[in-house]
Amino acid sequence: MRGSSLLALTGAVFLCSALPAGAQGAQEKQFQLPEGDGKAVVQNRCSACHGLNMINNMAGSTKDQWHALFSTMVKLPGEQADQVASYLATSFPTQIKPPAVVIPGPATISIKEWIVPTLGQRPHDPLGTPDGAIWWTGQYADLLGRLDPKTGTMKEFPLKAGAGPHGLVADKAGNIWYTGNGKANNVGKLDPKTGAVTEYALPDPKARGPHTPIFDQKGNFWFTLQSGHVGRVVPSTGEVKLSATPTSNTYPYGIQVNSKGVPWYVDFRGNRLGSVNPETMVITEYILPNPETRPRRIALTPDDVVWYADYSRGYLGKYDPKTGQTREFASPGGPKSQPYGITTTGNVIWYSEAGVKPNTLVRFDSATEKFQTWIIPSGGGVIRNMMTTPDGNLVLACSAVNRVALVEVGKGSGKTQ
Repeated sequence: MRGSSLLALTGAVFLCSALPAGAQGAQEKQFQLPEGDGKAVVQNRCSACHGLNMINNMAGSTKDQWHALFSTMVKLPGEQADQVASYLATSFPTQIKPPAVVIPGPATISIKEWIVPTLGQRPHDPLGTPDGAIWWTGQYADLLGRLDPKTGTMKEFPLKAGAGPHGLVADKAGNIWYTGNGKANNVGKLDPKTGAVTEYALPDPKARGPHTPIFDQKGNFWFTLQSGHVGRVVPSTGEVKLSATPTSNTYPYGIQVNSKGVPWYVDFRGNRLGSVNPETMVITEYILPNPETRPRRIALTPDDVVWYADYSRGYLGKYDPKTGQTREFASPGGPKSQPYGITTTGNVIWYSEAGVKPNTLVRFDSATEKFQTWIIPSGGGVIRNMMTTPDGNLVLACSAVNRVALVEVGKGSGKTQ
């Protein structure tokens, strides 16, 4: 996707990854492009990266919207770009995704977005650091990026080919750690001052797919793996340890650490949460009530209550470890809204709806249990993750539209400072 393909439509590549391979193949075989000028270009260029059925994720877009989307993925000659945009707008006039639901409320925010330099890199996870910078992972281009939101200056730091950086987090010294989800299958540390990268290999060849990272209060680096493991790196020694989940065929996804230093994660392949003993690395699993629940990301409030985004059912979930009780709140966009990236500012929960068009930013006040929503200006392109900055704002990675975003939260709107 580094400029060699045409369309990476609203994160559909990743949305489809939740489907069985056979189902994906069947969908692609059934999908036929209609005749028209521009069909050949779309047929040849789009299919090089993804199934053509994924075009439906942007169905109902205008010619200008189509052009704005693929221009962040690849540069095409003017006439060819115009032809392709016209073809897509004419051939797919009806929106298939549910429309965004806007709920007014008392909170105020402002959203600013930046297109990142390398086209088609799919910014994945965002990070706000104490110096005010915004970092992101360029998963498809094997790089990490840094933005100064005050000046708009951006710098990209290349990693080794095949790194496939997925999640990222900073240590107290300002180094940027990432999970290498590509062929490298490792974790790494970037020194922004020198550009030097230190890599940490996994001790078990069966452990695959380093996913989401987090630091605990002692400075240990924890991360989930798609192969059904949770890992830990002790930076002072370089020691890497892994723990397999008690249940087989799991998919540990988002992870956070509570106030007592205990990592909690969600399993995207089942209706369960997990906690990890920080000393022994023994994993305890907790079953969520609905068997169809598929939590994708996780956030914690100051009381150590676990909040999760139920991607498959369109709910915001709440699990209280003290009582073992679970509550669910229907997301404003409905059962197909696909809640995804999630974070908290104090007792306010923020998350994205990736399945509506355009994507929304959702605010949930845990005290009043009321929702408020906003539309993402660029459409979002599937906000796969978001994080709270040290000063109480939010940073987003808008994957398929090749952008990162800063959400400035107004006073009294859930800001921690």
